[in-house]
Amino acid sequence: MTSPGTTAPGTATPDVTLLGVRHHGPGSARAVGAALARLAPDAVLIEGPPEADGIVGLAAEKDMMPPVALLAHAVDDPARAAFWPYAEFSPEWVAIRYAVERELPVRFIDLPAAYGLADEPAADAPGAADEPAADPIALLAEAAGHDDPERWWEDVVEHRTPGADALAPFAAVAEAMAALRAEGLAESHRDLVREAYMRQQIRAARRAGHRRIAVVCGAFHVPALAELPTVAHDRALLARLPKKTRTDITWVPWTHRRLAQSAGYGAGVESPGWYHHLYAAGADPVPRWLARAAELLRAEDHPVSSAHVIEAVRLAETLAALRGRPLAGLTETLDAVRAVMCDGSDVALELVRDRLVIGDALGGVPDAAPAVPLQRDLARLQRTLRLKPAAAPRDLDLDLRKDTDAARSRLLHRLRLLGVEWGVPARSAVASTGTFRESWRLCWQPEFAVRIAEAAQWGTTVEDAATAKAVATARAADELGQLTGLVETCLLAGLSTALPAVMRVLADCAALDTDVAHLAGALPALVRALRYGDVRGTDHGALGGAATGLADRVCVGLPPACVGLDAASAADLRTRLDEVHGAVGLLAADGLADRWAAALHALARREPAGGPATGVPGLLRGRAVRLLLDDGRLDTEEAGRRLRLVLSAAGAPADAAGWVEGFLSGGGALLLHDPRLLTLLDEWLTGVSDTAFTDVLPLLRRTFSGLEAGVRSTVGARVAAGPLDAEPSGEPAAGELDRARADAAVPVVALLLGVRPFIPRQVAGRNS
Repeated sequence: MTSPGTTAPGTATPDVTLLGVRHHGPGSARAVGAALARLAPDAVLIEGPPEADGIVGLAAEKDMMPPVALLAHAVDDPARAAFWPYAEFSPEWVAIRYAVERELPVRFIDLPAAYGLADEPAADAPGAADEPAADPIALLAEAAGHDDPERWWEDVVEHRTPGADALAPFAAVAEAMAALRAEGLAESHRDLVREAYMRQQIRAARRAGHRRIAVVCGAFHVPALAELPTVAHDRALLARLPKKTRTDITWVPWTHRRLAQSAGYGAGVESPGWYHHLYAAGADPVPRWLARAAELLRAEDHPVSSAHVIEAVRLAETLAALRGRPLAGLTETLDAVRAVMCDGSDVALELVRDRLVIGDALGGVPDAAPAVPLQRDLARLQRTLRLKPAAAPRDLDLDLRKDTDAARSRLLHRLRLLGVEWGVPARSAVASTGTFRESWRLCWQPEFAVRIAEAAQWGTTVEDAATAKAVATARAADELGQLTGLVETCLLAGLSTALPAVMRVLADCAALDTDVAHLAGALPALVRALRYGDVRGTDHGALGGAATGLADRVCVGLPPACVGLDAASAADLRTRLDEVHGAVGLLAADGLADRWAAALHALARREPAGGPATGVPGLLRGRAVRLLLDDGRLDTEEAGRRLRLVLSAAGAPADAAGWVEGFLSGGGALLLHDPRLLTLLDEWLTGVSDTAFTDVLPLLRRTFSGLEAGVRSTVGARVAAGPLDAEPSGEPAAGELDRARADAAVPVVALLLGVRPFIPRQVAGRNS
C-alpha cells in the first residue's frame, strides 16, 4: 500500500514522483529528461552523497564537461576515498543539469560518504559484511526468456525513445522491481540502511514545503522508497551507523576508459563510447556510428569507402532483424564492421573497440571547484609548461638543453616521487645515447586526484611536497640501494634543497653497510647521477666522493664476497659485477680503474678448493676473465690458457659450464674471431661423460641461447663443417690477411671517405 503523501512510481501528482533508472544508461537519461520536462518539479532529489550539495551548482559552469566524478576523501587519510562518476549519458547528470539550469533546489539523498569512509565501521554497518545481492536485471531478463541481460535491457530501455507518456517507462520498471522484491530478492543490509536514509531525506524535502518532488534513484530502490514505514523504523536502522569521519568533496575529471573499469559507484560500463553516441546522436545512431568507424579506419590507412559504410549499415540492420532486436545494437554494428570494413580482421576491429566503443574522452572541471593548494599549483605548472592532461596515452620527447623541456622533466620526476605516475620513462624512437634527451609515456588517470590529495600533506607546491617527501623517504630507508636511487631521483627532479639531507643519510648508511652486494647495487645509481650534472647544471662534488668511496670498498671486498655462493646468489652477483664494471668506466677517479682490474684479477685467479664452501663459482671467475679481456688487460693467449685449465679433466663439468657461461655472457663473437677458443670448447664438450653431459646441458643451452642469432648459426656451421683445428682449403690461416677480400672492399671504403680509390689490377680485372 502506498503511504500517505507518497505516490506510486511513474504517476504525476503534486507530491513525490520516483524515477527509477539504471546508472549510466542513455535510454534512462533521455527518459529522465522527458519526465522532468513533463513534471516541472520544484525540487529534485538524486541518489548521491549529501556532502556534494554545496558544490552541485558548479555543474552549470561552462568549464564543467563530463565525464566528471564527485571525489570524497577522509581529511585525515586521503587514501580513504570514494568516487561517484557521471557521464553525459548518466540519468543523474541529466537531472543535475535540469535543476541547476532552472535554479531549482537539488539535493543528494544517499547515505553520506562520511559513514562509508569511517575508520572503524560497526559490525552491521553498511558494507561491513554484506553479501552481494543478485542482479535484478539478470533476473528480469531470465523471466523474459533472454540469456543476455545487457542485450535485453538495451532492447527494452536504452534503445527506446520517450513516447507520448514520459512516465510510463518508470511505472513499468517500478512494477517489475516491486515484483522481484516481493518474491524475496536478496536485500543487503547496506541497501536497507541506504533506503532508510533516503526516506528520511524525502520526508525532509516535504517538510521544507516542496509539493512537486522528483526523485532520481536506482530502479532497485523504488519499491522501498514508495512504501514509507514509520519514522521510528528508519531511525532504528540508522542508529548503529559508525561515527562520521571528516570528509572533503570536490569535482574531478573522469574518463570513459576509467568508467569502463569495474570499480567505483555505478561503474563497469562496457561501452561508454557507444552509450555516449546513442545519447548524443539522436536519429539514425547506427549509420552515424559506422561513418565514424570508417573515418577512424581510414585515418589508420585501412581502405574503407562510403560504399563500405552503406553495406555495413545494411548488414547491421539485417542482423538486428534476424535476431529480433528493435534496433541494431553494439553486437550487430561490430559484426558489420568486422565483416565489411575490417575484412574479418580482429586486429582492425580492436582499434574500433578501443577508440570508439570505449573511447578516450576526458572531462574537465572549473577552476572554482574545491581543490587542495598542491592541485592548484600543479594546474598552474601544467598551463605554464603546456602539458595538458589527456586520457589517451602519448609519447613525449624532451631535449633537456631547452629550458621548457628541462622544466617539464623536473615536473614529471617530482610527480613520480609523489606517487603520481602521470609520466613513465619510455624508450624513444629517436636513437640517442646522450644524457640530454628523455622520453616519456604520458597518460592521465582520474585516480591521480586522490594521490595528489594524499601528497598534499608534504607541501603546498609540487617542489616543496617532493622535497619533503624525498627527505622523509631517505630517513625511513633501510637499504643502501634505496638511498642511491633516491639521490638519482633528486637530481633528475632538480630537488637541490633535499639533496644534502639525503646525502647525509646515504653517507651514514654506507659507512655501516658491509655487504658487498649492497654496495655494488648502490654504485651504478650514483654514477648515473653524476652524468646529469653537465646538462642539468647540478653540483655533483659530494656525489663524486661518495661514488669513489663505494667503488673502493667494492674493489677490496669483492673477491672474498664471492666465496661460497649458491647458483642463485652467483647469478645475482654476476649482474652486479657487470653494473659495477660499467660504473667504474664512467668514474674519473685516479687509479680506480687499476684497482678494479686488480680485484678482477684476484677473482679470476681463485679456483674451487675444498668444495663450494671455500671456492668461487665458475660463473663469476669466467665473467671476470671476460671483463679483463674486453678491457685489454688480458690477452687472448692468457684467456685461452685459463679456459684450457678450466676445461681440463681435473675440473668439475658443472663448474666448467658455469665458467663458460660467465665468459660468453658478454657476446659470443669472440669464438668466431679466435678459433682456438672454439676448438677448446668443442673438444671439452665432446669429451665429457654421458652423465656429466646431461648435467651441464641446461647450463650450456642457457649460455648459447643468449648469444646473437648470427653467432649461433656461424658457430654451428663451423662445427658441422669438420674438425675445427683444420684450416679450410684455399683460405689463409688464422691471423693472416686475406688480401683479395680486403682489396675488394677498397672502392666502397673510399666512397664512404670521399677519396679517389686506388683499384688494384686484379680487382679491376674482375669488375671489367
